[in-house]
Amino acid sequence: MSRRATDKMDLPAPRDSELVLGLRQNLPQFSLLVLVNAFVGGMVGLERAILPLIAEREFGLVSKSVVLSFIVGFGFVKAFTNLAAGRFSDRIGRKGLLVGGWIVGLPVPLILMWAPSWGWITVANFLLGINQGLCWSTTVIMKIDLVGPQRRGLAMGLNEFSGYLAVSLAALATGYIAAAYGLRPAPFYLGVGFVVLGLILSLFFVRETHGHARHEAQKHGSVADVPFKDIFARTSYKDPDLFSCSQAGMVNNLNDGMAWGLFPLFFAAGQLSVERIAVLAAAYPAVWGICQLFTGAVSDHLGRKWMIAGGMWVQASGIGLIAATRSFVPWFGGAVLLGMGTAMVYPTLLAAIGDVAHPSWRASAVGVYRLWRDAGYAFGALLAGIVADLLGIAWAIAVIAGLTFASGTIVALRMSETLKRG
Repeated sequence: MSRRATDKMDLPAPRDSELVLGLRQNLPQFSLLVLVNAFVGGMVGLERAILPLIAEREFGLVSKSVVLSFIVGFGFVKAFTNLAAGRFSDRIGRKGLLVGGWIVGLPVPLILMWAPSWGWITVANFLLGINQGLCWSTTVIMKIDLVGPQRRGLAMGLNEFSGYLAVSLAALATGYIAAAYGLRPAPFYLGVGFVVLGLILSLFFVRETHGHARHEAQKHGSVADVPFKDIFARTSYKDPDLFSCSQAGMVNNLNDGMAWGLFPLFFAAGQLSVERIAVLAAAYPAVWGICQLFTGAVSDHLGRKWMIAGGMWVQASGIGLIAATRSFVPWFGGAVLLGMGTAMVYPTLLAAIGDVAHPSWRASAVGVYRLWRDAGYAFGALLAGIVADLLGIAWAIAVIAGLTFASGTIVALRMSETLKRG
C-alpha cells in the first residue's frame, strides 16, 4: 500500500468544530440518505395495493376490523420504535440504529410471500414497524443534522419525496405484478431487493451525523440537560406549537391508515380490477411524494402554520370526495387532493419540530412527535374498522374526513408561526 493511501486511512475523523452545516456542503451524504429512504418507503409500498385483497381472497377474512389488524400492529410498533429511535439517536448516534432497522426488516418480504395464516402477516408487520421506525426516523434526523436551520423545509421535502414516491411506485408495481402472476409470492420479490440494497448502503456508505447536531448545538449556546419526561410533555401537550404538530401528525396518519386498509376494499366493491385499484393506491402517495419537492421549500419562505392547517383541510376534502362518489374518475380526483394536502403537511410538520426543539434534544422531540404521528396508523385502522363493520366503508371514510378537518382547525387556532425570519 502506498504512503499516500496509508496517510489517508490514518486521518482522524473531523472534530465537531470542523464540520460544516448545509445542504450543498453535505450533498453526497444527503443524496445517499435520500436513496436509502426510497428503499425504506418501498418496503411499505409492497403492501399498499394488495395486502387487504390477500386478506379477503386468500385468507377469507370478512370483518374489516380483522383485515385492518395488520395496520394496528404496524402502527403501534412503529410508533414506539420511533420514540426509542429518537431518544437513542441523541445518546448513541444515528447510524447503528439505521443498520439495525434494516437487519430487522430482512425477513419481512419472505414472510409476506409464504405466510400460511393471517397471524404470520401480522408478525411481518410488527417487524416492518420496527424497520420503518428505526430506518425512517434516523434518515429524517440525519438529514436535519446535515442541513442545519436554513434549508430544513427543503431537506424534509426531499426526504419525504423519496420515501413516498417509492411507496407509490412499489404499490403500482406490485399491483401489476399481482394481476399478471397472482397475489403471492411474485409481488414481494421486490422487497428482497429493497432490504438488501438498503442494508448494504447503510452499513458501508452512510456516515454518522451526530457530530453535526452537536456542532449546531454549540452555536445555539449550551442548555442544561433536559429530562426526557420534560421533552415528552413539551412535545405532547405543554408547548402549543409542538402539541399542534403532534396532533396533526397523528390525524394525518390516522387517515393514511384508513386509506391503506379500506380504500382497496372500497374500490374493489365498486367492481374495479386489481390494476385500477393499483393506480388509485399509487396516485395518492405519488402526488404526495412529488409535491413535497416544492412544499417543504415553500414552507421555508412562507412559513409553517398555514401550510399545515391548509393541508389538513385539503386532505379532508379529498377523503370526503372519495366517500361521496362511486366511480373511478372522482376517486382519482380525491386521491390527488389527498396527496396534495398530505404533501403540504408532512415535511412542514417535521420542519416545524426542528424550528422549535433545541438541537441538543431535537432528535428526542422528533421521536416523540413520530410516536404520536405513527400511532395514528393504529388508531385510524381501529376506528375505520369498527365504523366500517357497523355502518359500512363509506361511513368510515366520511368519519375520518371530519376528524381531519377538525385537526386543521386546531392548528389554525392554537399554533403560532415557528419559522424564524432573517
